[in-house]
This record gives sequence, structure tokens and C-alpha cells, in this order.
Amino acid sequence: MRFFRQFSHNVTLLGGGYVNPDTLELCLKHAPELVAADSGADQALAFGHVPVAVAGDMDSVSDAAREAIGGERFVETPDQNRTDFHKTLDLIDAPLVLGVGFMGKRLDHELACYNTLVRLPEKRVILVGEVDICFLLPGKLSMELPIGTRFSLFPMAQVVVRATGLVWPANNLEMAPWGRSGTSNETSAPQVTVEADGTGLLVILPREHLADAIAALSPKGA
Repeated sequence: MRFFRQFSHNVTLLGGGYVNPDTLELCLKHAPELVAADSGADQALAFGHVPVAVAGDMDSVSDAAREAIGGERFVETPDQNRTDFHKTLDLIDAPLVLGVGFMGKRLDHELACYNTLVRLPEKRVILVGEVDICFLLPGKLSMELPIGTRFSLFPMAQVVVRATGLVWPANNLEMAPWGRSGTSNETSAPQVTVEADGTGLLVILPREHLADAIAALSPKGA
């Protein structure tokens, strides 16, 4: 895979969906490098930021954004088999990516982003919305959270889950999109552990625990 840039720091990836400027600033504190997907470039400029790179099929970005950012920062990927979110992630090599502007506007676009998380399990990505954050379980997860924290699990594929520290236990529990899910669970202990046989389990948490998720997903030593 050809990377248009390798990042030593976490990256904030900005899309063209709804974005609260406070949410963007929160993400930039944790992930200071800003990359845009297509019309996310216009959003970046509107919020006073210039992305270091822009990728996508460029069917939505404005000519004014192209001129302001500079053509050398654009990587056009015209194929229609992947979303702009997917295309941009394919070209990013970073410890962790925070995706903003991909939740809470068009449902079809949002669902496609969850599909992308599952299709790119080698990437460490957290989608950040106004209420929730969502990420793909990286095989095994251990997090310290306040007791009573909402902790939802949603399967995008058939998986067998084992978890500790939750009110409704999961011990070799089979989950699938057409069967059992684990939404609206909550923590019953200060530490939660989750692991799954197979790839495809999404973790959904309140946005206030973004820093906890970043700590749990960041590569050791980063």
C-alpha cells in the first residue's frame, strides 16, 4: 500500500458530515495532525485549520479549498468501490486516527464508516460524534472506567465474546448482526476486559471517555 504520508503522531481525520467545532478541537488536542477526506477540506478551512493532506475522489471539495490548501497536498483516488473515509485511511500510516465528521448526519454514510472499520482491522481508528465514540475491538481490550459507564458491543460479523466487568456478562457469548448483540450494557467493576474470537465487534462508549479509549488503543510505547 502506498502511503501519502507516515505520521509519528496521532491523526485527526475530518470528513464532510456534521462537525461541532468544539469536537474538532477536542480531537486535535489528542491527535494534532489534521487530514481531510474530500469536502472535509472545506470544513477544515471554515474552522480555521489547513489540513496537511486531503484524499478522496474530490467530487465535493471546492475549487477555493484546492487553491487555499495547495494542489500538492491533494491525493485524488477516483475509484467508486470505496468511500472517501476508506480511501483516506488506506493512505494514512499513523499510531491512531480520530475520525470527525463521519457520525450523526447521513445514516447511509455513517453505516459505511462502520463497515470500513471492520474492513480495515489493522488500523486503529476511533469515530467521534457528539454523543458517542465507536471503534473496532482490537482482538483484546482492557479499560479502566467508572462503574455504571454505558458500554455497548455491536457485532458486524459472527463472533464469540468473552468479557469481564459488565453488568450483563458475556462468557463465550455468540454474537452476530442477525442474532445477539450487546448494546446498552454497563460497567460493574473499575476495569473491563473484552476479547473476541473473530474480527467485527464494535465498541460504543460515551464521548466523555475518549481519552480512556485513546489510552487503551494506543500502541504500547507510543
